Amino acid sequence: MRPLIAPSLLAADFGNLERDCIMVNESQADWFHIDVMDGVFVPNISFGMPVLKAIASHAKKPLDVHLMIVEPERYIETFAALGSEILTVHYEASTHLHRTLQSIKSNGMKAGVALNPHTPVSLLESIINQIDLVCLMSVNPGFGGQRFIENTYNKVKELKTIINKAETTTLIEIDGGVTNKNSKALIDSGADVLVAGSYVFSSKNPVETIATLKKI
Repeated sequence: MRPLIAPSLLAADFGNLERDCIMVNESQADWFHIDVMDGVFVPNISFGMPVLKAIASHAKKPLDVHLMIVEPERYIETFAALGSEILTVHYEASTHLHRTLQSIKSNGMKAGVALNPHTPVSLLESIINQIDLVCLMSVNPGFGGQRFIENTYNKVKELKTIINKAETTTLIEIDGGVTNKNSKALIDSGADVLVAGSYVFSSKNPVETIATLKKI
């Protein structure tokens, strides 16, 4: 099975956002990955609802929205209304995670949980049956273009064991520093979805770069 590829629009050209959305539509990419940052949970601010609304108006593929914000439960209905198909919240920012996941699903979206590099995957063992996607941060969240953290491979393998033991269909997504140099090892370790931002949008031919990742 080929991996799902989700180009991260955090690395897109915001002056030509429609052009970059069309490129993703016409490529072999599977999802649009949208990083929403509030400057509180992470030391950066990306974009909010108006920009997501603009992206949704051009996107012909599912919106994979990753909330790097505090109190994400306050905005679940809003992101559902904006067309999000997958909504991911951070374990570290969700005091009542089970309730938040239930709310995401009741609003018609798939529920994701993101883990920072230092957060053990074992913390999800008791709730893995409620999670559609686990996003493992393979860089410290907040900025694109960072170096991949090698311990991610071990976390993927450990998480895959938890998923298989629970007999769930939870997907493993890798976010940060993904390139053609580590993508095969990530897939071999058990990853299902690869998020690639700078690697895609900084390349000379983004469509070809996406195709290369898809062939892994």
